[in-house]
Amino acid sequence: MPTPTRVGLIGAGYIADWHAAALAATPGVEITAVCDPNADAARALADRHGARIFSALETLIESRACDAVHVLTPPHLHLDLGLRCLGAGLHTLIEKPVATSADEARQLAEAARAAGVRFHPGHNFLGLPSYLRLKRLVAEGALGRIAEADIRWALPFAPLRSGPYGIWPLREPKNLLLEIGPHLAAFAVDLFGPLDVQATVLSHPVELPGGDPRPQGMRILARAGHVDVTLRLSLVETVDDRAVTLRGSSGRARLDYAADTLVVDRENTSDLILNPLRRQLDLVGQHLRAGVTNAAVQSRSLNRQSPYARSFRGMCAAIHGRADTPAPDPRFAADAAVHVMQALDDALAKLSPAELTPKAPAVRTRAPKPDALVIGGTGFIGRTLVRTLVAQGRDVRVLSRGRHGPFPDLPDRVETVSASLTDREALVAAMDGVREVYNLARALGSSWDDCLERDVRPAVTVAEAALEAGVARLVYTGTIASYDMSEPSATITETTSFGADMTDRNLYARSKAECEARLMALHRERGLPLTIARPGIVVGPGGPLQHWGIGRWHGAGAVRLWGRGDNRLPFVLNDDVADGLIRMAAHPGAAGEDFNLVGPPMLSARDYFDAIHARLGARIRVAPGNLTAFWAADAVKTALKRHALGRRDALRPSLRDWKSRAHLSPFADDKPREVLGWTPETDREAFLRRAVDEAGLFGF
Repeated sequence: MPTPTRVGLIGAGYIADWHAAALAATPGVEITAVCDPNADAARALADRHGARIFSALETLIESRACDAVHVLTPPHLHLDLGLRCLGAGLHTLIEKPVATSADEARQLAEAARAAGVRFHPGHNFLGLPSYLRLKRLVAEGALGRIAEADIRWALPFAPLRSGPYGIWPLREPKNLLLEIGPHLAAFAVDLFGPLDVQATVLSHPVELPGGDPRPQGMRILARAGHVDVTLRLSLVETVDDRAVTLRGSSGRARLDYAADTLVVDRENTSDLILNPLRRQLDLVGQHLRAGVTNAAVQSRSLNRQSPYARSFRGMCAAIHGRADTPAPDPRFAADAAVHVMQALDDALAKLSPAELTPKAPAVRTRAPKPDALVIGGTGFIGRTLVRTLVAQGRDVRVLSRGRHGPFPDLPDRVETVSASLTDREALVAAMDGVREVYNLARALGSSWDDCLERDVRPAVTVAEAALEAGVARLVYTGTIASYDMSEPSATITETTSFGADMTDRNLYARSKAECEARLMALHRERGLPLTIARPGIVVGPGGPLQHWGIGRWHGAGAVRLWGRGDNRLPFVLNDDVADGLIRMAAHPGAAGEDFNLVGPPMLSARDYFDAIHARLGARIRVAPGNLTAFWAADAVKTALKRHALGRRDALRPSLRDWKSRAHLSPFADDKPREVLGWTPETDREAFLRRAVDEAGLFGF
């Protein structure tokens, strides 16, 4: 039996999960190492695959634990990490973009040649089965002589409107093209060769915090031999349209690479009457076959082989399945990486310096003296809270995973520090000089043990740090989702309990309830100066269009409501939530208390979507959701997970949990009004102005 290829993952973030799942499904491959300075992230990924954990690349290389690596870090780290891995004799795949310029890509390719190892770009969509069929059609001449290629990525990029703003794609205007553009350019280069870029046009600018604009639309005109190539990016709230369309003399092919389907439209030799009928029937048959095939694949794999997952599987099979052949698959060769990055360099060169230069951050004239710490200050509620505190003349410290926060216009008032929420010593240091701490952090787990580790443990660690640091008030944000909201006749107040048994509730509701219980125990037993806030369905500027507190979204244009959608929902403006949190921190009698921050009952889900249509001209397809059917389907999925996949920890669903998602029970908001003097917006027109008109729901 051949010796398996030992692969190490460098970086344990979101994309690492997709690579790891694909590698685990690739014959002859074994994941042996995970390297990440974030020990918790590395451990969570490594434990799932029986791999060793490393915190530094040098240690990984010295261990000789792997033969190949996948570099899955932010792009600005790719060159240094890639050169070190290649220089150490490791075959190296680098997630797209492989670098930040074509020159860097050439350095990586040369380093691979010098070391006698392989360098592969992570252009995963080229691994789709449907793309290989399209490539064969082109090679066989089945589409005739191809004149045009339209390659597009139309998919909302939520961070442009609701953050987090400190991520690499948003740090400079060019980064959005470098982040997404490789997907498009890789198709063109693989099909037709190097691109000669003619023009680049930007559109739909949106301002990030601090008035720093970013384009949400990009169009690149290029040629590859006799083929006119158009690359299009659209990142506003739009219907998902990620496709490669080729127009030739004998046919038109459309590859939907988001769905892994290929449809070919060709003329036929029937007479004038039958020709159009036969043509449409052929298209119907192709769509039907594609839909049935994909449904069968998803059913057999229990939803583990989505088109996105299949793209990584195809890429890993092409790369690691050819490890002993003299030449790599051309789709994933070093030369392809260089040509793709050169096309993006050339596209950026067509823009003016003003279009590529981020707005210069404001100059700091004084060092902030924070008396408030906001954990989760880069999120939707957190950003508003920080700016509200600053507007009141306060200085604020924001705890973030990175040092790039969404406050470039407030250098005199806001400082950003980085610390793990499980590092008590670092948290105590971050609370130095602070009298109030707002913990808005949340983490979604895939199992109860995961929730205990990623959500409950950090919440308790923050609380213990607050006790050690001697802060005057810790405001913790729970959620109204922890309540049983399944009974329309039951009005919920702060005296309403969550229920003794939360094991049949969704993980988010259960985890937040557990956090509250443990923090309240610390209040009773050790005097933790705690106040708990439970915001309702929060809307307002900077919030998402696709709010999952209202229903299950299917792209930006369709939503299935939780229930009929005619009951009044506990909407609340983000501005009002921030005001309530500040009042909780300041009120002497709020320690040991909890407050439900919900606005007056003004709108149902259907009222909300009707308002979006009336005020913005966008009709979203809204359908009622049968909660009993949701519950039954969930029960079937749980049974399959437990018995087919061996997931004994799969959540036991309940009908009351699904009914609670519809927020059937009304809320009374007397306590925050009477105790805190909190006054949420009660005027419907003013509410809709902030929640819809000024919210930037569609990005333009």
